[in-house]
Amino acid sequence: MNRTVTRAALAALAAALAAAAPAVEVDGIAARVGTEAILKSDVAMELARLRLPASRYDEVRAELIDRKLILRAASEAKMTLQDWMVENRIREIIDRSFGGDRNQLIETLAKQKVSYPEWHARMREDMVIQAMRWNVVDKNATASPAAMREEFNANPGKYSTPPKVTVSVILLKPEDAEKRDEISAALATESFADLARRYSADSHAADGGVWKDVVPADVFKKDICDEIAKMPKGTISHWIELDGWSFLLRKDEETPGRARTFAEAYADVEENVRQAVLQKMYRDWVERLRAETYIKVY
Repeated sequence: MNRTVTRAALAALAAALAAAAPAVEVDGIAARVGTEAILKSDVAMELARLRLPASRYDEVRAELIDRKLILRAASEAKMTLQDWMVENRIREIIDRSFGGDRNQLIETLAKQKVSYPEWHARMREDMVIQAMRWNVVDKNATASPAAMREEFNANPGKYSTPPKVTVSVILLKPEDAEKRDEISAALATESFADLARRYSADSHAADGGVWKDVVPADVFKKDICDEIAKMPKGTISHWIELDGWSFLLRKDEETPGRARTFAEAYADVEENVRQAVLQKMYRDWVERLRAETYIKVY
């Protein structure tokens, strides 16, 4: 009798605890690709690895599906990589990013909670995917003369040379902002270049603050670009403050943009057309792989 009461009490307690406990989502399947599964945790880890928000979940899941499809295709094609090829690639990464110290790589992986064997396997898979893409897509993508001419004629502004300027800059650190009036007054008797060499914290200070023949948007923030655009040649701006830093500008020269000929723009046109062809060929290839494989998205 006591045992029956005890069992009943325990069952009641377990039921009460289950009812009171908050719902906890356990790992589940995000997608199936043939006989393989992609887990929700796989997608979450990839989001974390790429530092993407959770709102990109569907996009990342689709990319993981594509990855599985290509690896399956490589297996069916019996594509293999020699161990030395993978090791050479890893050695390149260690030399370039970790000063040749493998331990630094392992320490970095540990901070990211990734084991070296996991990372090594991922590296091998990446190389297999790259090799498959090269064999099926990249080496076969070409830009036809007709497509290049069509691209050039349809986008004349895209192949024009942008306007360039030569500007001189004096840049003051936040703690030197009080020197602005001193510099403005000194411009009446001293050259802009001499003052730049004396006061400026700009990377071109040693050259008198001169930025020669630059596309403003390539090197300056928008507020600086807007000021340069409205300045007549030979004029000096007012002081511009950005994040506590103070900028003084002088527009020295201005070269307007111009339309390039097809011959001048040939390399850019060819690359743009080839990239468009590559993207289409890649998507067509992946769609064929999808059509040939059982895929279920949860």
